[in-house]
Amino acid sequence: MSATAFAVLGFIAWTLLLIIINEVMRSYLVLCGRKRADSFQPDGADVSPFAHRLARAHANCYESFPLIGGVLLLALVTEQTDVTDPLALWLLGLRVAQGLTHLSSTAIPAVILRFLFFAGQLVIVAWWVVRFLAAWI
Repeated sequence: MSATAFAVLGFIAWTLLLIIINEVMRSYLVLCGRKRADSFQPDGADVSPFAHRLARAHANCYESFPLIGGVLLLALVTEQTDVTDPLALWLLGLRVAQGLTHLSSTAIPAVILRFLFFAGQLVIVAWWVVRFLAAWI
């Protein structure tokens, strides 16, 4: 498996893990009779500050997948993983670090760190887009 394919799988696995944690928390609250199954707010703010951060970290994954996953999938489909392989695992690491930081705190230093992790992902994806465009022009 190429680093690019592993990054796509890792991104999907990370997103899946976040939603599973969310569903386990919600199921526990329902089964313990602490909340009704139809009473949850989508953003998790009605459960706890952590649940809210968890919902936002998960949403950030599916919001950014068209961009990040799209470029990774483009590399796989066009058999040009030589463009993405060198930085694919760095991108995945930045994605997971961003999510873990999001889950840990909303303090200003954590928000700045989370932004830096996201900015790193954007720089990598922009570099890949430039390389693809340069190869096709």
